[in-house]
Amino acid sequence: MGEIAVSDSQDSCALEVSRQFDRWRRHQDEGVIYQSSLMSALLAGVYEGETTMSELLHHGDFGLGTFNHLDGELIAFERQIHQLKADGSARRADPWQKTPFAVMTQFRPCLERHFDHPLSRDEIHQWVDRLVGSDNVFVALRLDGRFETAKVRTVPRQSPPYKPMLEAIEAQPLFRLAGVEGTLVGFRCPPFVQGINVAGFHEHMITEDRCCGGHLLDYAMAHGTLRLCVVRHLNLTLSPDTAFRGANLCPAELDRAIRAAEG
Repeated sequence: MGEIAVSDSQDSCALEVSRQFDRWRRHQDEGVIYQSSLMSALLAGVYEGETTMSELLHHGDFGLGTFNHLDGELIAFERQIHQLKADGSARRADPWQKTPFAVMTQFRPCLERHFDHPLSRDEIHQWVDRLVGSDNVFVALRLDGRFETAKVRTVPRQSPPYKPMLEAIEAQPLFRLAGVEGTLVGFRCPPFVQGINVAGFHEHMITEDRCCGGHLLDYAMAHGTLRLCVVRHLNLTLSPDTAFRGANLCPAELDRAIRAAEG
């Protein structure tokens, strides 16, 4: 895990935050991640599920995923779910819309830290790693602030017969946002769940005016507030769908494929 170059005062502050974090962990329920289907199923082209947006909100108020037919990106926080479309726009999702893959939790942050100076994506990730102190737990993270730049993508809606995800994203539009206020929703998952979920960081964002957003490929934050929630329990629901049952869920080079798909 990478070290962060900080001054003595910054280091002392980080140490105190870590102590607060440890005290919180000893006295709080650490929540549950609910996950619908598998990342490897999405890679294999299983783009239809039966879980509705309404059902997702029974399992959590915070999360990310996609929609049936791979129709854009899903971002959820404060009990609201938005659909981030292939044209870069955002809209409130309808309760009856369904997902082939989503990850949700009740977001109860154990740490809040404000940054009044610019940080890159890698530097934010280093802060998360350092404060949590272990790669072997799930972390839900939320970052609210001003983004100097944000490179996002969204996948256009697919039609049967479905292509594998790596082929579907070849035509994905990319958008570069600059100087926007927004909210990042993400998870950092342990290495041992690669294929079940996405090992490492998986992040979506939406602008403060809820007009646009997408799956984050890179970003630089001008200033903002980071909130973290450690989660140690995973509730996994597998699809009874024929496409899921017939999919190759453990292909060769699974790790490489997920890294290519998620950026």
